[in-house]
Amino acid sequence: MSNTKTALITGATSGIGRATAHEFAKHGINLILCGRRQERLDTIQKALSKQTNVHTLNFDVRDKKAVFAAIESLPENFKQIDILINNAGNAHGLDPIQDGNLDDWDAMLDINVKGLLYVSKAIIPQMTARQSGHIINIGSSAGKEVYPKGNVYCASKHAVVAVTEGMRIDLNPFGIKVTAINPGLVETEFSQVRFKGDAKADTVYKGYKALQPEDLADVIYFAVSRPAHVNIADVLMFCTAQASSTIVKKE
Repeated sequence: MSNTKTALITGATSGIGRATAHEFAKHGINLILCGRRQERLDTIQKALSKQTNVHTLNFDVRDKKAVFAAIESLPENFKQIDILINNAGNAHGLDPIQDGNLDDWDAMLDINVKGLLYVSKAIIPQMTARQSGHIINIGSSAGKEVYPKGNVYCASKHAVVAVTEGMRIDLNPFGIKVTAINPGLVETEFSQVRFKGDAKADTVYKGYKALQPEDLADVIYFAVSRPAHVNIADVLMFCTAQASSTIVKKE
């Protein structure tokens, strides 16, 4: 397995994480798939095991102890992680700041910021020890531009951009690549979570073609497959219909 890379992907049970797992499997990258839904992890593992070696870890990135225990539990042939995809993330609610729900705020900051930091902290030491590795943080166009009723979600994604830049600076002496991929509108379960199952979620992607999870997976694989001297530092991705967080051309 020496020449084969191993990638750990958080939030691998749906959307961008799952699409990236499928893309990586096509290229024979070994996979550690992380998520909160074991039955989904099992389904994806079964589908991809024909193409590559797959190990699953069932934990919530918000749970500091669980994160470190999960990484610690990896079998010997999965212990060396070459690529970390910090993809787990969420958005809850679309309230103006004065009506914001504290539980929503906690969930967004705990998963999008602290969860990303916990997983990174559990894995970075082995990368610095080997002086190699690639970390890809999945941010958002909300990390580049604040929009109405996006307050805390946008803050959490601005934090992801800042953490990514800080990582790139601090890990530079170790030759570790650090990338931020920031998508705009992507058609995933994301809006169902954000609207808490409200029927409005179904209208978010109507009247235009949003980015698909596979579009992100393509760019993520492109980033990890560059030559050793090339680091794709930061990508902002929109579908053609989207010009900014608030401007979308609908039919």
